[in-house]
Amino acid sequence: MSLTSFKVLTFDVVGTLIDFETGVISAIRSLGGPKAEAADEDTIFAAYKRGRDNFYGRSSFAMKDVYLSLAAELDFRSDEATADAFQLAVLRWPAFADSVDALKRLRRNYRLVAMTNADRTAFSAYSHTLGNPFHDSVTCDETGVAKPDPRFFAFNCGRQSAHGFRQNEILHVAQSQYHDIGVARELGYTVCWIERRQGLTGFGGTPEPKQVTKPDYHFSTLKGLADAIDVARRAEGLPVAA
Repeated sequence: MSLTSFKVLTFDVVGTLIDFETGVISAIRSLGGPKAEAADEDTIFAAYKRGRDNFYGRSSFAMKDVYLSLAAELDFRSDEATADAFQLAVLRWPAFADSVDALKRLRRNYRLVAMTNADRTAFSAYSHTLGNPFHDSVTCDETGVAKPDPRFFAFNCGRQSAHGFRQNEILHVAQSQYHDIGVARELGYTVCWIERRQGLTGFGGTPEPKQVTKPDYHFSTLKGLADAIDVARRAEGLPVAA
């Protein structure tokens, strides 16, 4: 199926467009004291994921407790003010360097829809960081569940159907094999894996999937997808904006 045949691109946000791993590591090392500064990333991410499993609530307030959990486990600075500062830092996680420009390019030819486990408050901050590129968005507040729950995808599929778009017109774009690529493929979506950790070992701040699912499209950056679409459009005689 040609990249030009899709009408809607749905996006995972945190990890695909927003560089939460850099945000987590930078905040913990700057706030957690000398032991945090010296800790390796794998140790921090392992404790972070255990903390998130224990405090899985809305990211705009639960991340304070995630920090306190990992800080207690790793003997980092763990006072309330530090935890509050970490919670604020979560809303300021940076975009990947290519995200803003690539989204602008993709928006010229597709309806862009965010599908994020972040709550509406956190997503609003990330959307602002990304230049507010989305035509529509679905958060855990609307669905009542989080990916990889298939109900999240069913909710969005129904929502896009109400706007006249069928599932086979949707390309789901994501980094997480655990939260997105595997379940979306099982549900019959065409999927594009943005492998942000290409060349790195392990799964960083994301849970390890039972297996790595082969995607329909595979790039290491969002720019790679935007470039491939431009190539496809030129090959089919379609206009490509400068």
